[in-house]
Amino acid sequence: MRSILHLCQDAPLQELPGGTVLLSEGETTGHLYVLKSGEIEVLRGETQVAVIEDPGAVFGEMSVLLKRSHTATVRTLAPASLYVFDDAESFLRSNPEIALFIGRLLAGRLNAATSYLADLKRQFEDQGNHLGMVGEVLDVLIHQQDEDFSPGSEDGADPRL
Repeated sequence: MRSILHLCQDAPLQELPGGTVLLSEGETTGHLYVLKSGEIEVLRGETQVAVIEDPGAVFGEMSVLLKRSHTATVRTLAPASLYVFDDAESFLRSNPEIALFIGRLLAGRLNAATSYLADLKRQFEDQGNHLGMVGEVLDVLIHQQDEDFSPGSEDGADPRL
């Protein structure tokens, strides 16, 4: 994670107090944050799903890449220092090294989630209850693709038309 920090050193750095909301679940900001130092919590609804202190941790990337609202609320738990990218999409387009880093980060997360679901499927495939549905969830996760995507396209439209 720390490897991204040297790529961000020329970006604006914000010092924020604890309790500052960076991203709100359900909103769309286009912002991307990279943690230099501090403690950040990630919430889905009212449930805390992660506390992150790792320098180089990235927040807001899913929303930017998918052009959707934020899937979680991200808030500082303690004073934090973060690199801030207000127009994250433009930043990623002009910084392929960081875009590749984020792609690898997301691929790692997907691999971990898929491996976990595959293990659950093996354990519970004979169950007649909701745990037996893990195979269906795994199948959707593996095969779901954005059919409207076309390389080089901003909105999914074919640039040749």
